[in-house]
Amino acid sequence: MKAIEFENISKQYRLGLVSSGTLSHDLNRWWTMNILRKPDPLLKIGETNDRSTKGNSDYVWALKDISFSLDEGDVVGIIGKNGAGKSTLLKLLSRVTTPTTGMIKAHGRIASLLEVGTGFHQEMTGRENIYMNGAIMGMTKAEISKKLDEIIDFSGCERYIDTPVKRYSSGMTVRLGFAIAAHLEPEILVVDEVLAVGDAEFQKKAIGKMQDISKGRGRTVLFVSHNMGSIRRLCQKGIFLENGQIHFQGNVHDAIKEYLSDNIIQNSYEGIDGDEQILYLKSASVLPQNGSVFYNNLSIIVKFEVCVVKNIPSLVLGFNLYSSYQYPLARTDYNDIDGRTSLPPGTYQLTFSIPAYSLSNGEYQIRFDVAEKNIKCYTSDKSNLTFTVVQGMDNFGNAFSEDIPIKSSIFREKWLSNIERK
Repeated sequence: MKAIEFENISKQYRLGLVSSGTLSHDLNRWWTMNILRKPDPLLKIGETNDRSTKGNSDYVWALKDISFSLDEGDVVGIIGKNGAGKSTLLKLLSRVTTPTTGMIKAHGRIASLLEVGTGFHQEMTGRENIYMNGAIMGMTKAEISKKLDEIIDFSGCERYIDTPVKRYSSGMTVRLGFAIAAHLEPEILVVDEVLAVGDAEFQKKAIGKMQDISKGRGRTVLFVSHNMGSIRRLCQKGIFLENGQIHFQGNVHDAIKEYLSDNIIQNSYEGIDGDEQILYLKSASVLPQNGSVFYNNLSIIVKFEVCVVKNIPSLVLGFNLYSSYQYPLARTDYNDIDGRTSLPPGTYQLTFSIPAYSLSNGEYQIRFDVAEKNIKCYTSDKSNLTFTVVQGMDNFGNAFSEDIPIKSSIFREKWLSNIERK
């Protein structure tokens, strides 16, 4: 049975204003829609939701022609850049706002946790807010009382449960809000990036609870997060939103690959970086062992092609690895293995393999060093490569730790390297 159906859903806003902005526009819209029974005339204008560019229209489509359906028990990760329309989609499902066009069908009770403190009355105590939220979701007082002790225990806020919520920290508010939403047995649970506020212990408990809700009880979960490790661990399906439209939907692993590959700044270079009369870098690339995503449990391959035009007695061919904060982490050179200091003129293909489990999660930069030792470096910033390492999974579906340390000592000793003359 279908739990959720979105049929050609669109949501339009006028930037900076409530309503259409002018009395003439409001009257025109009312007359056309209510008297003439025709479509909204303002829907003929408007631009896609690209927050990074200046548009020519005051109207913008926060969502445009969104269609998908979910079965009971599906756990779906909604991913995309900030401003892509993820929160708007969940607000439409939760009936916080209404779609401009299209129809949404949801079968069952919906519990939403869209932001810190959603639905909480700041002057009421935590206990009173539990009863109020339960009543809003259609629970009787007896049903709420039956779950009360379990909710309080899960939230970890027992000491403050009879204190007004306005005195809670943001983390405590999230804990209590999630505990209420998860324990009042909704058929559909909607969670929007709130776990980022909680501590590591709570995030682990919350993800475990969502897994229990979906697998053990057949509930449907929609989960928005920028933590790809949590998305991979919890979800089976993924929807990648971009500029208010569905860019990809399907298997969660494929959705993450599509999203992350779209965000790589530069993982390949083609051109001439150097002096064509002496020494130059012709091409370079950094590639994951499999696919297009750099997982921390897989090796990473670095390749570059160098043209040696003249004989250089002290030749340097290698690269440095930097963190996202431009902190130098490691270095390797072509002559680390056999101690060579020069190469005859020609074109050379160099390949290096960074072993699995060498890098923790995060963004890294490779800067190539094609030079005459202590004289001149021929490469520039235009050939720098950037890649992002994300959390991998073992054969049992468990996430590898995000805290794998940099093993700087391995770079000179264990890197697999190869050089071929072309």
